[in-house]
Amino acid sequence: MAITAQDVNKLRQMTGAGMMDCKKALTEANGDFDKAIENLRKKGQKVSASRADRETSEGIVYSKTNEDKTEGVIVAFTCETDFVAKNDEFVALGNVITDIAFSEKPTSIEKLMGLSLDGLTISEKIIEMTGKIGEKLVISAFELVSGEAVVPYTHSNKKLGVLVTLKNANGSDVADAGKDVAMQIAAMNPIAVDKDGVDPTIVEKEIEIGKDQARQEGKPEAIIEKIATGKLNKFFTENTLLSQKFVKDNSMSISQYLDSVNKGLTVAGFKRIAIG
Repeated sequence: MAITAQDVNKLRQMTGAGMMDCKKALTEANGDFDKAIENLRKKGQKVSASRADRETSEGIVYSKTNEDKTEGVIVAFTCETDFVAKNDEFVALGNVITDIAFSEKPTSIEKLMGLSLDGLTISEKIIEMTGKIGEKLVISAFELVSGEAVVPYTHSNKKLGVLVTLKNANGSDVADAGKDVAMQIAAMNPIAVDKDGVDPTIVEKEIEIGKDQARQEGKPEAIIEKIATGKLNKFFTENTLLSQKFVKDNSMSISQYLDSVNKGLTVAGFKRIAIG
């Protein structure tokens, strides 16, 4: 049957796909709109599969918190090029996915991808968008947090985001302090809140490195252990959040800074997501 310009435009309005793609899909489906939509989705699957080995080093980190700042979500939606990361449809889809993640609170990326969006799963919606845009699209990271005070921060390039949870705020407004700490996490990339949160395998590795360095420096074997412990403590100071020097004021640590804002105020946890 003949495919009219009105038919093509109708399918474009329904799917957002390009004119030539819509015309081809309708032709292959003999004018059946449902079949044409299925064909477009199959095209998306084909594009997605053909680009499976591509790097997705561009994209946007989204974050959202509830009104009383006790819950937050952070999502990284990635693509191949900066051009697509600025595409209005890509940006809008990322926002919708973040909203769904926040409201439904799935426990993993896999469960997030299975949630419903416009009659499809999020996974299918991303495949559909892949067909339209022609690039690999991925939800590369997703985290949910809750606590007494959750504060978000997104870097100006939108490729790095942080959620930090504070405790012992005791009803005070700690948004500014939380933002300062979130910016510290973004800049300094600590491995844990404090030394108790450091993976034991990392601790063991740092002790061994400290011992090897001391031996190479010719230190007596009797004091090797003590030197390695000292180096480990320095490692904790530089790489765990509460012990790090506050970037805005090197005269105090993050722990001291928070205590100066509100006695006993501290960090319960954080999530940091970066693209690229």
